[in-house]
Amino acid sequence: MHIKKSVQRESNERGFFYVIMVLILVDGIAGVKRLAGGIIFDIMKYSVRDGPGIRTTVFLKGCPLSCAWCHNPESRSAGVEMMLFPERCINCGDCSRSCPNGVIAGPAGKPVITWRGSSAGKCDHCGGCAAVCQTGAREVAGRKMTAAKVMAEVERDIIFYDQSGGGVTFSGGEPLAQAGFLLELLAGCREREIHATVDTTGYSPLDKLLQVSEFTNLFLYDLKVMDQELHRKYTGVSNRLVLDNLRELASRRKNIVIRVPVIPGINDDHGNITDTGRFVSSLPGVNKVQILPYHRSGREKYRRLGLEYNLSGLSPPGDALMDNIAVNLRKFGLEVQVGHQTNI
Repeated sequence: MHIKKSVQRESNERGFFYVIMVLILVDGIAGVKRLAGGIIFDIMKYSVRDGPGIRTTVFLKGCPLSCAWCHNPESRSAGVEMMLFPERCINCGDCSRSCPNGVIAGPAGKPVITWRGSSAGKCDHCGGCAAVCQTGAREVAGRKMTAAKVMAEVERDIIFYDQSGGGVTFSGGEPLAQAGFLLELLAGCREREIHATVDTTGYSPLDKLLQVSEFTNLFLYDLKVMDQELHRKYTGVSNRLVLDNLRELASRRKNIVIRVPVIPGINDDHGNITDTGRFVSSLPGVNKVQILPYHRSGREKYRRLGLEYNLSGLSPPGDALMDNIAVNLRKFGLEVQVGHQTNI
């Protein structure tokens, strides 16, 4: 039985749990369940790059892809990670003394502040060392939060959403990697009448994607490389599921904006751009495309995580290249925007 409930917008945790229990016990909408929580790595306020209006962007950890150009490498792992900032270390030793596994202690009692040669494999990412670090030389990437706590953060800025036509964007990583948690958050947005956007790679089981789509106002859907083997080479997975899922969403007339990251030497050639335009123009109801230039902002994060960045010599695309790509895509009747814009 479906019983419609009118729920006042509340910023308290108890109010959100009430909403979720209504969904489970009364409405049973899309099988929404209240979970113990999920893992996020950031909540960005006042974003104007992740959908229309002023938004709060919630970044969920975990991604099945490993894109060579990823600027949020801390989003790949589903679990909590440690990021190191050796230039901040003052060798006070507080972190060494706090570590229950003896991971940090180095020669002469000085802390190990690099992944190279350390006992990083023994680290259980408890966060104790980061908690006692006086200078921020150690930071935890990722924290567990309940949906109620996330929504409490989101609700603080409802006035800005209402005035600007904004809302909340769930990004990552791949937010569908935590599909149950994402669904719970989207249900909370629906009950509060907050516009909800999902920024996705599209690499997800179709049933999860369709379930999430019932609570989503807008999809920002990535198309990285059209050739299947090149997609596998640069992202670690085939694009077959990505394309099939996009076709299915479009056939159901979901609101979709395509996002194409422009990576020089990888997907900026005429053939890939032509294939992208042809494919997108074949999708019913989909005609908006954003082309986003590669940038280097995430390179330093790899070092802090003890990872190797394989595109260190790559430069961002110039304005002329971006404009040329836009012109080519517009030949397919598509509405193309260069860079992040809000009028989508």
